Amino acid sequence: MTQDMIRIMLVDDQPERFQVLEEALTAQGYKVVAKVTADNIQAEVERSQPDVIIADLDNPGRDTLESLQAITRKRPRPIVMFTNDGDAATIELAVKSGVTAYIVDGMSPDRIRPILDVAIMRFREFQTLRSELELTRMQLSDRKLIDKAKGLLMKKGMDEDQAYHRLRKMAMDRNMKLPELARSIIAAAELLE
Repeated sequence: MTQDMIRIMLVDDQPERFQVLEEALTAQGYKVVAKVTADNIQAEVERSQPDVIIADLDNPGRDTLESLQAITRKRPRPIVMFTNDGDAATIELAVKSGVTAYIVDGMSPDRIRPILDVAIMRFREFQTLRSELELTRMQLSDRKLIDKAKGLLMKKGMDEDQAYHRLRKMAMDRNMKLPELARSIIAAAELLE
């Protein structure tokens, strides 16, 4: 993703500060697609579909952080927050809300690009880890289903290897994935109990 393709939404409770930040971003090849106050974040995200959100808020309020959390749950994206609030509890809430970079002591136009670059890279890395974790959870869940189905077949007199091969053959014969077949076998066994 190059800078000129990155669509940015600016959030600020003091709209007179938009111009400085917008000029700095435009000069570096970013595209500003929306400028809103903290009250309108969710609606504007839906409308403008930014790639990145930059919030310049002196003291981010709980409502703002909850809005960011709702946005992150629906469609995560990098969120950079410039603020004067260095309170540990606020920082923790901001991170839990999906803020990728929390910069205390305000915004400086000459620091925008490196901060955005790092925030985007950290966001991508986090999304990769999240995907890998979800895949691992799914594989573990599938493994548990297969083991349970194998156990049911083993109760019928097969050893573990025979039960596994039977499951594989049944799945191939029915053109099903092994976890899908295991779910069916477990459901059938539960009906017969």
